[in-house]
Amino acid sequence: MHTYSRLLGIVFGILMIALSVTVTAETLLRKFFSVTLGGIDELGGYAIAIAAPLAFTVALVENSHIRINQLTALFPKPAQAVLDALSVLSMALLAGYFFYFTVDTVLDTQEYQSIAQTPWATPLIYPQLLWLIASATFPIAALILALQALRLLLRGDWRGLTRRFGPPSPEEELKAELDDLKKREARAHDLPAQEGTAP
Repeated sequence: MHTYSRLLGIVFGILMIALSVTVTAETLLRKFFSVTLGGIDELGGYAIAIAAPLAFTVALVENSHIRINQLTALFPKPAQAVLDALSVLSMALLAGYFFYFTVDTVLDTQEYQSIAQTPWATPLIYPQLLWLIASATFPIAALILALQALRLLLRGDWRGLTRRFGPPSPEEELKAELDDLKKREARAHDLPAQEGTAP
């Protein structure tokens, strides 16, 4: 699953970098040359619509979404584990609903041959098909995780549920931040050395 989320994260990053470069180019061309590429806002909307479910999936798989657990931390460990399992199962239901909504929208677009109300008059079926493909990544991941959570729940593996689906403890979050800081510092020290050895 981590390879899956990593690949989706790379696609997300490429989309956002491409959008940033395009918007920057559009801004500079307007500022200095009074020229516009046209339709950048439309492309930006498509890019964000495609990227959003990818970000949802990465956050779900990496367990990196924000969770407020002051209340649940007061419960016994088995109760916390059950709530963790229920959160994963409810997320799968939400992902399924999102995907149903996406499919329904695309079918309506195909039936009515809808076009964008923009100068490009883009047939919406094309960007929406890409949106549909991206949206499928979220329920796929959510279903796999829900099945894993359900299996652990039926086995009564409270520790496994907490370890896999529970929110990280403050100590774990601090350790992750410190590890990330060490990696960034190591990369920063390596850059001058590499620049010094360049011909």
